[in-house]
Amino acid sequence: MKIGFIGLGNMGAPMAANLAQAGHEVTGFDMADVAIDGVTMAQSAPEAATLRDVVITMLPNGQILRSVADQVIPVMQKGAVLLDCSTVDVESARAVAAQATDAGLLALDAPVSGGVGGATAGTLTFMVGGDDEGFKIATELFDIMGQKAVHCGPSGNGQAAKICNNMILGATMIVTCEAFALADKLGLDRQAMFDVVSTSSGYSWSMNAYCPAPGVGPKSPADNDYQPGFAAELMLKDLRLSQQAAQAADADTPLGHAACDLYAQFVEEEDGKGRDFSAMLPRFEKRGHS
Repeated sequence: MKIGFIGLGNMGAPMAANLAQAGHEVTGFDMADVAIDGVTMAQSAPEAATLRDVVITMLPNGQILRSVADQVIPVMQKGAVLLDCSTVDVESARAVAAQATDAGLLALDAPVSGGVGGATAGTLTFMVGGDDEGFKIATELFDIMGQKAVHCGPSGNGQAAKICNNMILGATMIVTCEAFALADKLGLDRQAMFDVVSTSSGYSWSMNAYCPAPGVGPKSPADNDYQPGFAAELMLKDLRLSQQAAQAADADTPLGHAACDLYAQFVEEEDGKGRDFSAMLPRFEKRGHS
C-alpha cells in the first residue's frame, strides 16, 4: 500500500519503520527533523497524505488531531482510510471520523497498547473503532505493527476501550505499589509477596508482567531505575481522558478519579515526571499512614 504516516515520535517512528520494512511505500511527516530507514519524508502533512491508500496519524492530543485532520482530509483520495492511532478524547475521535466520512473516506480510531517496546517489536494491541470496510483494509497493517487488533464497534469505541483499559491499569498499579510498601513494613519479603500474589486472586498485569519492585518478576522498568516504558505523565493524560469521558457519560468512577488525582500529584507536585508510571512504589515507600 501507499501509506502516509503523520507523527513520527517515540511510537510513530518504529511503527512506520516496520511498515516500510514489510514492503509498503511509506511517506512520513513530523514537526521535528527525523529520518527513518525506508521512509520518505514529506515537507508537510498534506504532502504526506496526498494519493495515499491509508493515512496513519500518531499525535499527542485531540486538538492537534483535529488540526491535522483539517489539513489532510481535503487532499486525501476518495475511499482512502484515515487511521488514527493517537490516544485522544472520544469526542475528538468521533468528530474527526464524521468529518472524514463526509469527505468520502473510511475512518478508524485505533489507539494502541504496548508502549515503545511493542511499537519497535511489532507487538502492539490495537483497539479499533469505525467502519467495517476500513477495518478490513487496515488489518494487514495491524498485523505488521502489532499482534492483535480488536474491532470494538463504531467510531470512538477504540478510544473508549483504551481509556477504560488504562483506567484499570492506573488503579491496579497504584494498589500494587501500595501493597509492596505495606508488605515491606510488615516484614514480608518481596519475592515471597510476588510468589503468592502472582498465583493468587491478586493476580494482575501490573504484578505479573510489569512488577514495580526491582529484581522481582519479569524484567521491567523497575529494574532500570524506573526509566519509562510508559511514562507517568502519559498515564496521567489517559486518566484525565477517562474522567473527561466519565463526566460526559454521567458515569460514577471513584477509583478512576482517585487514581487520576494521585498521578496528578505524582507528576505535577513530586518527582514523577519523566519516570515510569510504576515509580509509584518508591513514592509509597517514603510515605507513612495518612
